[in-house]
Amino acid sequence: MTATSTEQQIHEFGQRWVRAETGADTAALDALSTDDFTLVGPLGFVLDKSQWLHRYRSGDLVTEHLVWDEVAVRDYGTAALAVGRHTQRASFRGNPANGSFRSTHVLIRDEDGWRLAGIQLSPIGGPPPFPPPTGGRS
Repeated sequence: MTATSTEQQIHEFGQRWVRAETGADTAALDALSTDDFTLVGPLGFVLDKSQWLHRYRSGDLVTEHLVWDEVAVRDYGTAALAVGRHTQRASFRGNPANGSFRSTHVLIRDEDGWRLAGIQLSPIGGPPPFPPPTGGRS
């Protein structure tokens, strides 16, 4: 690898991952991920690697545009945690799947470099409304 720091390596890895996602390149996504890769989606659903790749193979998921930015990397030697913002313009089975998500990527370093072991996506939004106060004086 040409990158000198883990942070640079993860950012370069992220660029390859974004290109593979937006290109529906399942061969690249397969190579970039561990065999036991797991995605936790923004609505709490869980996909294993086979299910994650199938969305692209079937054409169910089309990612037109994806940006992964605001990435902070923590290096643990053979593992790294990258927390960033994942913003996409996409559709699932023809329905809009656009959004901005806080993403946590778990990466494992092996002899071939970094590989993605998991992604967790959480919608970015404002705080939920607070319930009206009860009791006390009005």
